[in-house]
Amino acid sequence: MELKLLKQKDVTAHLQSQLSHLYLQLNSDLKQLSLATILEVPENLDVVTCFEDDVLIGIAMMANYKVVSGHKGMIEDVVVSQDHRGKGMGRALMELLLECAMERKLNDVLLFSGHHRTAAIALYKSLGFTLKNSGLYVKKME
Repeated sequence: MELKLLKQKDVTAHLQSQLSHLYLQLNSDLKQLSLATILEVPENLDVVTCFEDDVLIGIAMMANYKVVSGHKGMIEDVVVSQDHRGKGMGRALMELLLECAMERKLNDVLLFSGHHRTAAIALYKSLGFTLKNSGLYVKKME
């Protein structure tokens, strides 16, 4: 297992294809942006990957932004291949993102998770995340 912080220079057509396939396990209806597009401004996003024998088996991302209330990170799109779940890869990906957050001196790291994702929620709680008493509202702009 090799963990890696992805850089724009690492993006290839083969990696993009692997990512597209992996994301189908998260949400088959998800409209995907290319890695090249999302990595255009490197300070806006941290992307950590997990490879086994040059095969992408996990990925997690953290969008970074500044607002009046501080410098924040929003963790998105944490995916581990179905064949590799339960082996600590999700934890390793999250820990590397949290190291990035420390290096960036973020004030808060946020994430959202579906209530049905009990294993993911247990992982997040074990890493120190707490449930905030708030509601998430979404307006699709498509």
